[in-house]
Amino acid sequence: MPSSLNIWFVLVVSISVLISWTSLIGEGGQSSAPSASEFSSVSLASSYVESSLEYDFYRQTCPQAEAIVRSSMARIYSEHQDVSPALLRLFFHDCFIEVAAPFPSFSSLLFPKMRGCDASILLDDSNGDQNRSIERRAIPNKTLKGFDQIDLIKEELEKACPGVVSCADTVSIATRDGIVLAGGPFYPVLTGRRDSSHSYYNEALAEIPRPDDNVTQTLHLFALRGFDERETVSLLGGHNIGKIGCEVIEKRLSDFKGTGQPDPMIAPDFLTEMRLKCQDSSSNSTTLLPGMSYLQTLSSSMSSGASFGTHYYRSLLMGRGLLFADQQLMAEEKTARLVRAYASDDGSTFRMDFARALMKMSSLGVLTGLKGQVRRNCSLPVFTF
Repeated sequence: MPSSLNIWFVLVVSISVLISWTSLIGEGGQSSAPSASEFSSVSLASSYVESSLEYDFYRQTCPQAEAIVRSSMARIYSEHQDVSPALLRLFFHDCFIEVAAPFPSFSSLLFPKMRGCDASILLDDSNGDQNRSIERRAIPNKTLKGFDQIDLIKEELEKACPGVVSCADTVSIATRDGIVLAGGPFYPVLTGRRDSSHSYYNEALAEIPRPDDNVTQTLHLFALRGFDERETVSLLGGHNIGKIGCEVIEKRLSDFKGTGQPDPMIAPDFLTEMRLKCQDSSSNSTTLLPGMSYLQTLSSSMSSGASFGTHYYRSLLMGRGLLFADQQLMAEEKTARLVRAYASDDGSTFRMDFARALMKMSSLGVLTGLKGQVRRNCSLPVFTF
């Protein structure tokens, strides 16, 4: 029987969803409220999450768990403010991959056996073998950061409650706290995840969205995980904090899709600006600067506001998307109208939708109950004999 805390949680989420859907206004003053089928999807997802995870799961076994994560994150953030976008990206790459159910059935078609938010991205059991195929070495994951910070937080949790709090929950809670520290919205994190004993190299190669994906490819990958257009556009808004590494956008500036030329869709003045920030790869220097942010893309033309805000969407309206995949949101009306809507208000709608979509993402592929394990060292699986 669900606890009263969980019933309260689902009620709050449902009310937030209703408010959010009625507040996003499309062009011509028309509301972009969802269809009946879309509301059904939200209800189904809420029921599934509520049956798998719990609010305040560690209230008996480690009641101070979230406070430890929060204080640890505050200390880390005071010294390294880039920890917030680093953990958000780490969290996303951990949660986004999936493995299909091995024995297809009606139930597995409804809920495929996913391997999402299970801390598999943290595993490094290669014993120093650089050729060993582990998830964190897959090409989309090679630039991930935040592993050391998660290790520091986990060490504090282990001191207080040995072998109790999973690495998967540690990542989920720390990511939320990092978003709040960066000025983003607070949202409750259901807990009770357990850790995977395996990493998924091939899945990471195939399923993580690419920076040069077009809008059709991006929407398809997100749809496979149950996200509609609105949720996809709000999740991509996470690019509004932190910097996009120059190594990620370098090809767009000099050899877009193997053409030997820059992306022709980049306005000449913006191309020059990006090259100055990152140093054109055709120059004599091979050293790339750390990256470029969406705050920087607006700095020369308009006020960009607070660090966590709608400047990502305003940049896209001006054709100043750093990633091809980001700017592609303006290529189709169904996503462009959402960009315009998020850019047009005070940011409250985006913040609410972003929080709701992250809550949904944090439930993907969770291992609970007797499934999985609780790793005391997040980089190594627990070996059982």
